[in-house]
Amino acid sequence: MSVHAEAAHHGPPVANRSSRLEPAVLGMFLFIASEAMLFGAFFTAYFFVRVVNPDAEPWPLPPYELPKFVAGVNTAILVTSSFTVHWALQSIKRDNHAGLKAGLLLTFLMGLTFLLTQILEYSRIGFAPKDGAFATIFYCLTGLHGAHVFVGLTLLAFATTRAFRGHYSAAHHHGVEIPGIYWHFVDVMWIVVYTTVYII
Repeated sequence: MSVHAEAAHHGPPVANRSSRLEPAVLGMFLFIASEAMLFGAFFTAYFFVRVVNPDAEPWPLPPYELPKFVAGVNTAILVTSSFTVHWALQSIKRDNHAGLKAGLLLTFLMGLTFLLTQILEYSRIGFAPKDGAFATIFYCLTGLHGAHVFVGLTLLAFATTRAFRGHYSAAHHHGVEIPGIYWHFVDVMWIVVYTTVYII
């Protein structure tokens, strides 16, 4: 009996699962944890710059001036995109392919708008990374986040393309769920960056 069982089984043995999460989803959560630590290092540097300038009120020190209103509108766009990617995932879980396509496409377009607005902000902000510690850490934090937005847009582009080709279903939607988890992380990190750098 065991000989027949071994003959019927091809490939490596089935991996032991110690988590209720799907391996791909768990892998994304672990990756996000490592990225959160990377952002933490940059936030540490940012707060160090502020600590060594305890009398710096208002912050940032002149002549630096940040476009808070534009960044606020950009933040609203990015936060809204979290709702649309959630809508896309919930739609495919109900086999609603029209909702999936609309949600993913809207999310991609809003993410692209955010990134292009940030690039435009860089071109008009009036200082460069070489102009002091604050300028350096500002570009490091916002640039690191911008790089993550670009990666998220790449994942969303693949997911959107596959959605329009009919690759997803209620039973098979990890290709939407995993980019969605990453996109939520990108959104949450921007809220922290915006609050820390532009508001506080």
